[in-house]
Amino acid sequence: MIDLYTATTPNGRKVSIALEEMGLPYTVHGLKLRQLEQKEPAFLAINPNGRIPAIVDRDAGDFPVFESGAILIYLAEKTGLFLPAETKAKSRVIQWLMFQMGGIGPMQGQANVFRHYFPEKLPSVQSRYVNECKRLYGVMDGQLATHDFIAGDYSIADMACFPWIVQSGYSGIELADFPNLKRWYDVLDARPEVQRGMKVPEMARPVEQIVETGKSMVMT
Repeated sequence: MIDLYTATTPNGRKVSIALEEMGLPYTVHGLKLRQLEQKEPAFLAINPNGRIPAIVDRDAGDFPVFESGAILIYLAEKTGLFLPAETKAKSRVIQWLMFQMGGIGPMQGQANVFRHYFPEKLPSVQSRYVNECKRLYGVMDGQLATHDFIAGDYSIADMACFPWIVQSGYSGIELADFPNLKRWYDVLDARPEVQRGMKVPEMARPVEQIVETGKSMVMT
């Protein structure tokens, strides 16, 4: 059993998508970020950085894993799914996973902050981050011109990217400007496992929620 600590963010949704795709049973713990539950001592014992998502693998001696990319790699290696064993193929998946972790996520996150939450309106700063996001989308679009999925076969790299691309419009980006990326997006958006995984953080409540592949049961 995996304990998943999450909230309604792209990084949170990555891991629930992976858990659904891998068919692993898990317990959802929804954290209230605005109430700073992620900064409470009990959670800091799992993730000293005080961010979601995080997991605890109860089947591995209550082993905690934090950072969404590290969680995806851990789960892929645990199950033998969505991360190739062959060295070069594995490296390609990890390269694109790191592309999301170091590029798409931080840049789009900053675009969202300055477009929607920052108290001052700074058009030049907004343009800087939105334009960098568009550049990164263009990199993905070019890769997907010759690949069905971002690293060849469907992998944890796709699962990492998808929840961020869902927010393209919110970030000031027109997805239709990137036809190969739009084609990829539509394929992932139609997957039942992705649909379920996207909804998990929204369904999470302060009470625990046991999730089995394809269905949920709320514990009272």
